[in-house]
Order: sequence, then structure tokens, then C-alpha cells
Amino acid sequence: MSETTHFGEQTVPLEAKQGMVNQVFHAVADRYDLMNDLMSGGVHRLWKDAMVARLAPPKGGSLPYRVLDMAGGTGDIAERIINASVGYAEVTVSDINSDMLRVGAERAKGWRFPDQAKFVEANAEELPFESDYFDAYTIAFGIRNVPRIDKALSEAHRVLKRGGKLLVLEFSQVDLPGLDAAYKLFSDRAIPPMGKWVTGDAQPYQYLVESIRKFPPPDRFSQMIATAGFKRVTHTAFTGNVAALHTAWKL
Repeated sequence: MSETTHFGEQTVPLEAKQGMVNQVFHAVADRYDLMNDLMSGGVHRLWKDAMVARLAPPKGGSLPYRVLDMAGGTGDIAERIINASVGYAEVTVSDINSDMLRVGAERAKGWRFPDQAKFVEANAEELPFESDYFDAYTIAFGIRNVPRIDKALSEAHRVLKRGGKLLVLEFSQVDLPGLDAAYKLFSDRAIPPMGKWVTGDAQPYQYLVESIRKFPPPDRFSQMIATAGFKRVTHTAFTGNVAALHTAWKL
């Protein structure tokens, strides 16, 4: 029997999930960031700012500072990193979805430092980059969509230099009394209709809501990071644990 996994609340063949996820993001690419603003009230921007602040990219040095931003198609994390480094960081924006990369590459033409980013279509489970190459690996709200999360974490470890840093920003499981019930109601009743209004299709946002609930809680995900070989694994809860920032080092 073939191995299975979840696609939202559905059980699907493992080999089928990636194509199904791709269809979701092909459908929403052009309005992805707008929907993030509407779904989070703009708070996702603060979480991403905090992620880049924790990375603290250098503003100069004798060697290049290379960052791989995985599942970063629209480029919002990459732009933040490059601006924070005042144009010193070199960011490879990688995504498996060509439409998301198209949106990001077009936006990058208007950035302050457009030449510091390149856009590469790639699968997080099988990266086309050499080992021990990047100084940092970032991924924001993308790891839960990877069919084999353990393989993606192992690949992140492989491509990082010794001393390199991993930062994973992902939705989590709300643990603040009162907020948990309100968040569930908002997710179920508001997000799919909002997605239909903005993008013309509710189904991708139904999947995104369900995928959040299937993602491991912070302690279990931290253990997965450690199993991939990372050290000094920590996580920080944001906004009542609506999201969490996981950090670790390749030592």
C-alpha cells in the first residue's frame, strides 16, 4: 500500500500532496499577500519583522552573507532581509510554485536593492544547492505545506554552513483562553468566504485553515528540528501562540 498523508482534513497519497498544494498556490498567488493582511489584520507583517530582527543580518563584511528564503515566492521576507542588511545580504528566494516566484520577481524590480535577490524554482525536499553554502535558511508559513517535513529540515541542515542559522515562522496552536475559541470561529466562518471574495475561490483557504490545525505543536516540531541535526533549538510564541518562531543552529 502507498504511504498516505493529510491534505487539510483529507487523507491523500503522499506522492499526490505536492501537486495538490501547488494548485492551491497557483490559484492564490496574485493576491496572496493581500489575503494575509485580511486574515491577520496585518499582524503577519509584525511577525515577519520580528523574524528578520532575530536573524539580524550583517551590514558588511569580508565574505558574502548568503540566505536561502525557502517557500518565499512573493519576496516579502527577502526584501526585509536585504533592507535590514542595507543591501549586503544575498538572498536566494526559492519556491516550488512558479506563479508565486513570478509575483516575487516582478515586485523585486521595484525594491531598493533589486540585484541582491535571485529567484529559483525548487523543491524544499530536494534542494539544487551545494552543501555548506548558506549562512541562514528562512521559511515563513511554508513548512506545513511540505509533504515530508523531515526531509525539508534535513535539506536545510545540509545546505547551511557550520554556524548557520535556521529560522522557521509558522502558524501554531492558540493557547490563550478565549482567544482559542474566537480564532477557531474566525478561521472556520470568515477565512474561506473572505478568500472567495478576494480571489474568487474559497477552497484554497479552506485547505490553509485545515493545514494549520494539522501542523505539529511547537514542542513536537522543535523535536523534529533537533532530529534533523540542529542544535540550540528554541521557539517563541507570537500573539497567544497564533504563530511561533522556531530558531536553531548548525553547529
